[in-house]
Amino acid sequence: MSAVWTRKENPPQQRIRQHLPYERFVMDELVPFIRDDCQSDDIPIAVTGTSLGALYASNFALKFPTVFRYALCMSGRYDATWLTDGFVNDDVYFNSPISYVPGIEGDYLQLIREHTHLALVCGQGKWEDGNIQDTQHFASLLREKGISHQLDLWGHDVSHQWPWWARQARHHLGGYLHAAG
Repeated sequence: MSAVWTRKENPPQQRIRQHLPYERFVMDELVPFIRDDCQSDDIPIAVTGTSLGALYASNFALKFPTVFRYALCMSGRYDATWLTDGFVNDDVYFNSPISYVPGIEGDYLQLIREHTHLALVCGQGKWEDGNIQDTQHFASLLREKGISHQLDLWGHDVSHQWPWWARQARHHLGGYLHAAG
């Protein structure tokens, strides 16, 4: 899926158009499959992602808070315009949490507050440039809206790499699964 966003030879309008079917697949096919497999129509689902996947995880949790009750977002950038060379249309805007979170209000905001929690995790080492700033900014937007979240910045030795994400996932998911019962 990341190639949809990062394939720079395609114009940004095409890249975002190619992303939208993935969201429909998750909601129309994957979520019903999980619920059927678990034999529960309202089982809370957690979502996680690293790097670009953190953007996906945060979007699913915020767009569908009664489905995705927890999002573990590691080393993410939450402003999708860095993937579209600054191009913005409604589809880019509504897939860029840093853009749309300030406008969330009313019943929808209350739904998010009641149903979902985001863990924003980021190292401060090699290859985390931009991610640290986006993560901190995103956390401040969530705080301003009263949306449940945790900001967890790891050390300056923690780089943008799989071994660190595995450790972060074990740390955060272990606590979440224990709390969820």
